[in-house]
Amino acid sequence: MNRRAFVAGSLSLLAVPLAAEAQQAGRVYRIGLLGAGSQMGSELRQAFEQSLRERGWVTGENLVIAYRHAEGQYDRLPALAAEMVRLEPQVIVAVPTAAVRAARDATSTIPIVMLFVSDPIDEGLIASFARPGGNVTGLTLTPTREIFAKQLQLLREAVPRAKRIAFLWNPASPTTAGLASVRIVQEAARSFGVEQQVVGARGPEEIEPAFRAMSQARADALLVFIGSLFFTHRGRLADLSGRHRLPTMYGFGEHAKAGGLMAYGVNIADAYRQAATYVDKLLRGANPADLPVEQPTKFELVINRASRES
Repeated sequence: MNRRAFVAGSLSLLAVPLAAEAQQAGRVYRIGLLGAGSQMGSELRQAFEQSLRERGWVTGENLVIAYRHAEGQYDRLPALAAEMVRLEPQVIVAVPTAAVRAARDATSTIPIVMLFVSDPIDEGLIASFARPGGNVTGLTLTPTREIFAKQLQLLREAVPRAKRIAFLWNPASPTTAGLASVRIVQEAARSFGVEQQVVGARGPEEIEPAFRAMSQARADALLVFIGSLFFTHRGRLADLSGRHRLPTMYGFGEHAKAGGLMAYGVNIADAYRQAATYVDKLLRGANPADLPVEQPTKFELVINRASRES
């Protein structure tokens, strides 16, 4: 057994009695989860709530969780964040960058746990990783944006015949990370000596035209950038990639589970479990300004052998 697993297991065993001491007798705590994408699937919701339960927070007993999701419509986030604040939760979990910003704009006092933010310092959400400094803390999406170049490398190894690779991104995403990530992948494509095609889709109605544009340009493979729009419509992306015979790389394993060819990135369920540890600390009275932001150290490559994207 490795030391990290032993320590995690030991903390889980101690969590319930510690929580019992920290909680006020009979008090019910409230947290909110604000997502820019689709409703959480049962697997992710179970991972999040189970991690809370292991730390003494049980929904229906001493905890209430309010879920709000924008379904990829970023313009809905400010209203959803305002609604969340009116519920007066003790903690808000926000996913990803656009939702974190909406929550931070709606409150400067309620602690916010962020998830899947590529560069929280560049986005102006925290002052530093060691001391965030405000009411936002949590986990980043990647250690650096170079992970997207790694995705391209793995896609080329899987499809060595590919001479022209398309990149699908959302130009309407209200973050600075998207364009920077596209530039990094473009530089990597040039170093690999492959032709590139950057295609944008700002909403679900633009996804199918984007695939037609790729086919017309004779793209041999596709890399889909991470985003709430593409995660929400991951089944449709897999179907269109299969129809257009485009082997595709994604950023989350859930895309491969939905029928996509391959994905490289963090495990979403693990991230939600880790978010629950932040919620636990904050409910016990920790100051978000002093809780260091964590960067992922573990990544997974998921390949769907039954995918039609080939």
